[in-house]
Amino acid sequence: MASMTAPVFSIAEIELYERDVRLRLPFRFGVTTLTAATQCFVRVRIAFADGSVHWGAGAELLVPKWFDKDLALSNEENWDQLRRALALAAEAYLAGGTRRTGFGHFADHYEVQIAAGAACGLNPLVAGFGPAQLDRAILDALCRSAGVSVYAALRDNLPGVDPVLLPRHLPELAGFDMSRFLARIAPAESIAARHTVGLVDVIAGAPHQAADGLPESLAEIVAAYGHRFFKLKVSGAVDADLDRLAEIAAVLDTIPEPYHVTLDGNEQYADAGAFLELWRRLAATPRLKRLADSILFIEQPIGRRTALDTDVMALSRLKPVIIDESDDSLAAFPRARTRGYLGVSSKCCKGLYKSILNAARCAAWNAESGGARYFMSGEDLTTQAGLAVQQDLALVNLLGLTHVERNGHHYVNGMSGLPEAEQQAFLTAHPDLYERSHGVVRLKIRGGRLAIGSLAVAGFASGAAPDWAALKPMRNAPA
Repeated sequence: MASMTAPVFSIAEIELYERDVRLRLPFRFGVTTLTAATQCFVRVRIAFADGSVHWGAGAELLVPKWFDKDLALSNEENWDQLRRALALAAEAYLAGGTRRTGFGHFADHYEVQIAAGAACGLNPLVAGFGPAQLDRAILDALCRSAGVSVYAALRDNLPGVDPVLLPRHLPELAGFDMSRFLARIAPAESIAARHTVGLVDVIAGAPHQAADGLPESLAEIVAAYGHRFFKLKVSGAVDADLDRLAEIAAVLDTIPEPYHVTLDGNEQYADAGAFLELWRRLAATPRLKRLADSILFIEQPIGRRTALDTDVMALSRLKPVIIDESDDSLAAFPRARTRGYLGVSSKCCKGLYKSILNAARCAAWNAESGGARYFMSGEDLTTQAGLAVQQDLALVNLLGLTHVERNGHHYVNGMSGLPEAEQQAFLTAHPDLYERSHGVVRLKIRGGRLAIGSLAVAGFASGAAPDWAALKPMRNAPA
């Protein structure tokens, strides 16, 4: 049940902003190659019955061709879809002024947001982006109102996470002791960064494509950052994928210590049989033996239109398969489980409460099966230095994950383009997570790991804030 002390409050004000982001290197995933994007910023003011008010904030990159992969839509149209989802959520959360718990605001608007999005032609994954950003800002404000870290807030269930508030969507959690589950949160002081190798990334040598002194090729990255966890994108063309994996293995196999790999299909394979063919040929290739032995799991190989109608049990018996893009609703993971999927990704862009609820499902299902069969993974390469990366790191940390896909520091030149005072504020507040190099504040990676002890600060993982005056009001945002 929910904590009896979970406070209720109304949403008094919502502000939406954005900032343009330019990549230092192009990144291809699935059907698009990204060179620039826009980051959204959210501020929310919550109000308690005693008249006290508190502000909270969050940030996330607007990523094209992930939430909606319709090739008929331009990147600009994808960005406008996400802006619309934010505007719809803001309108809903502000309506009525009803006081609810933090989780109560999410639960009461869950179905409303999906329906409102559908009326505007937005799929559930796009529609869910809006509440996902508001919920993190609301949690930030709630933590600040109590003067506690996000870890302490969740341990005491300050947001009032309670499956009873969504009984139709969470039947498998009926009777689940959520407060006991949350009370076990034991955040670590560091986490392994899993480096993503995109489909156009240079593998070996020194390409000098960006010519900014920072590592570019996979070989340079391994030497500079010491990564031991990697996420490898595959394209759906078996021969080309095997050739590229062999090129990657030639670099990774030089690492003397054990390394670990995940394969991301990014919906590029037509069906489970096509991916099984890749796996069989990979496993039978001598020069890929160490890489094959190092694979932890396979991520969303099949397109979302058929992924949850496809039986992947045969593939999961070889390597666990998880859903990512198919995780578009609270019903997705249980449905995927019936098809043989064993895991699901956590991403702040999909919603922090969805991650927590899916983690609870894993705990409940594992207790039933008597083993650690079901699991979550941390998957998000787009998080930018500042609020976005810090909040996502804190989320996977409170879930107990030991490694997370983390790549924004590679494709974007740290906090370049941000006001100097903003850069310095984040460096001062989080000197374990950031450093200044090549003239810019950026993530500090040592031995393939990120130090994250400073995220245990009052609020949702941040002791600094964006320079709000330097941001642009969001296009199409509500007045």
